[in-house]
Amino acid sequence: MTSVLVCDGSPLVREGFRRALAGLPGLDRVLAVPTAETLVARWTGDRPDLALLDARLPGIGGVETVRRVVRADPSARVMMLTMPDDEETVMAAVAAGARGYLYKNASRAEVRTTVSQILVESSAMVVSPYSRPVPRGGRPMLTERELEVLAGMCEGRSNAEIGRSLFLSEDTVKTHARRLFKKLGAVDRAHAVALGYRWGLVR
Repeated sequence: MTSVLVCDGSPLVREGFRRALAGLPGLDRVLAVPTAETLVARWTGDRPDLALLDARLPGIGGVETVRRVVRADPSARVMMLTMPDDEETVMAAVAAGARGYLYKNASRAEVRTTVSQILVESSAMVVSPYSRPVPRGGRPMLTERELEVLAGMCEGRSNAEIGRSLFLSEDTVKTHARRLFKKLGAVDRAHAVALGYRWGLVR
């Protein structure tokens, strides 16, 4: 029985995702819980195929929730529910083991497409508002400078901050960023960080 668990403190958000996923082919059950503590306590018993988790849950928080779930179940598939201005939390959650993120204001069609893909393909990396699989084939070859820029992104530093630490202009950092995005197949910084961790390019 295929199931998705939605964890968000807002009853409206939980109900919205339940409705969006209702009748999705191949999905038998949509569960919903209001707190991170409830999700962690119920994980072993419910063992959902995918959890949609609010990035800014009260209590232990979204990032720590991901960490605990993945520690208990390394095969767990967790996707963060977030807003466009929450990049730092998303990147921390991906580093902790989340598969990706989905904007809370994504359309019903986008939610259904994204969830369908990650349920079908266990290795998928999902990025809001569309599904973005990890590139196939060999590990991307980044230059030493591109790896340094990527490492700075993983630390949550801005382009200007990365430039100061590497003695580069901000424009030069942007150029390296565009090149590494292309090599990784990334659509934005959060996606690049996620793929960097998946490929083992950063630690």
